[in-house]
Amino acid sequence: QVQLVESGGGSVQAGGSLRLSCVISGYPYSTYCMGWFREAPGKEREGVAAICSDSTTSYADSVKGRFIVSQDNDKNTLYLQMNSLEPEDTAVYYCAADRRPGILLLPEYEYDFWGQGTQVTVSS
Repeated sequence: QVQLVESGGGSVQAGGSLRLSCVISGYPYSTYCMGWFREAPGKEREGVAAICSDSTTSYADSVKGRFIVSQDNDKNTLYLQMNSLEPEDTAVYYCAADRRPGILLLPEYEYDFWGQGTQVTVSS
């Protein structure tokens, strides 16, 4: 059974930083993409950042230059370093995993496995 557990959310003032973590267990496939998604009240879920088993990455335009996605394969952990946070970044952040390499944040693909989410609140 694949499980993804996020942590690291919280409240921060604009301009601050947070690092989200996602521990993945029970993942049986050799290929993957892992992504961070967010959902704000009244808005559709959007892809934020993704990294795949071929080391390719992708970022939403709104976070380029501010967020960094990385992974520690020894710890089975995905990270999202979020810098220069803005109130518009306030959302529930979810990590997700999929066995299809290369899907990154392509909107036509729905990731297979999801975590429960962690709240990020940025105040002005």
